[in-house]
Amino acid sequence: MSIEGIHDLPWDKMEEECGVIGIYGPGKKVARLAYFGMHALQHRGQESAGMAVGDGQEISIHKAMGLVTEVFGEKKIAEIENEKSQVTIGHVRYSTTGSSLVSNAQPLVFRYAKGMLAVAHNGNLTNASELRQDLAVTGAVFQTTTDTEVIVNLLARYSQSSLEEALMKVMIDIKGSYSVLVMTENRLLGMRDPYGVRPLCLGRLDGAYVLASESCALDTMGATFIRDIEPGEIVVIDEKGLTSLKTLSPLRKASCIFEYIYFARPDSVIDGIWVNLARRAMGRQLAREVQIDADIVIGVPDSGTAAAIGYSLESGIPFEEGLMKNRYVGRTFIQPTQEMRSQAVRLKLNAIKKAVEGKRVIMIDDSIVRGTTSGKIVQMLRQAGAKEVHMLVSSPPITYPCYYGIDTAVRKELIAAVKTIEEIRELIGADSLHYLTEEGILEAMGQQSDTMTGKDFCTACFTGDYPIEVSDKHDMQDPSCC
Repeated sequence: MSIEGIHDLPWDKMEEECGVIGIYGPGKKVARLAYFGMHALQHRGQESAGMAVGDGQEISIHKAMGLVTEVFGEKKIAEIENEKSQVTIGHVRYSTTGSSLVSNAQPLVFRYAKGMLAVAHNGNLTNASELRQDLAVTGAVFQTTTDTEVIVNLLARYSQSSLEEALMKVMIDIKGSYSVLVMTENRLLGMRDPYGVRPLCLGRLDGAYVLASESCALDTMGATFIRDIEPGEIVVIDEKGLTSLKTLSPLRKASCIFEYIYFARPDSVIDGIWVNLARRAMGRQLAREVQIDADIVIGVPDSGTAAAIGYSLESGIPFEEGLMKNRYVGRTFIQPTQEMRSQAVRLKLNAIKKAVEGKRVIMIDDSIVRGTTSGKIVQMLRQAGAKEVHMLVSSPPITYPCYYGIDTAVRKELIAAVKTIEEIRELIGADSLHYLTEEGILEAMGQQSDTMTGKDFCTACFTGDYPIEVSDKHDMQDPSCC
């Protein structure tokens, strides 16, 4: 089978989920600050962007398909922000559930018994279908196909309670992964799922409070990182300051390990672990497990670079910049012809011939999902004159889909679920192929934290051990039926 036969996609990566940002700061230019924060979170979603702003009386909303810079500009920010603006939430989206439509863009804004609410969500509810059916029977009306609207309808159901109590009840009802921001005309609330699958952190900026998916958004805004929101915690921010409500206690912590492998920006810190250092540790562990006689180590930019540096430091093999990334390429899924689609890899990457020519090259990437891209990069390095190409992966084989907010393929499209490592090596044309072991990645992560162990991460995409019940997942025992 050809590489294209596995799946014809221009870029072989797990797709990002979403990113959320919230700011409570009366007297501050909250919309402008949120714009910078959303820009910093752009890597988490490139399909749509939206922002809701409250001025104490009303909530204004603007959202559209496209990148943050395409959706917002000086004129648009001025339209939705005024001198009375107090609070805002923003969202960047990649659709893991729900179609890629502007109606599904977030935040969602609605009126209910006590005024207006805006809601933005990062993650995936594993019992959304059940809840949607239950709500529909009792008269709920849905205008989108997103999990977020399930949360909206549950909040409306509990509108006789205070908003804090309503969120507590919602947390009991919903299952899955979520970092949720809720905004009234003059308050900001945030909650994180009891397992802590999706990240959410807290910061301060000149008296304002900030909630964000990643700490890099705080840095971009000039805010100071305070702490991560705890699993199962609800925070309420208003004129009284910040109130923390501890709700459900998890049976275990299950922070998504792929945040550290690929999704999060390397300059972010999540649950006390610096992402860049975690990736270097994975590379060091890979060097302990796999020794290859080679001339240089290169990384597939950007997420493979830190692991390649770690491998180089541990092995003593020199690190070289062997692949150049074009940072000005647009979204490569917009390709008019099949011929242009096949050139998507070269649009993003090009081999540096003088660095790899005549060399035995170790190429490190963070993962192989379908194998479509890896084979093209190996071929590119050989065409540039590489004598040998050994591919090393700084994570274990991905053999199970994710149901917690990451857009992985169905299992039959995950190459490691249907082929052996040797078959994958032969398919991509590498001289050798090696993955980091499951034990190795947990060892590497455990070394990065004083409070978290290897058991505190969700590794379901490697093991099939799902920490949170999934109500409507496909049969995963037989890859041919998924």
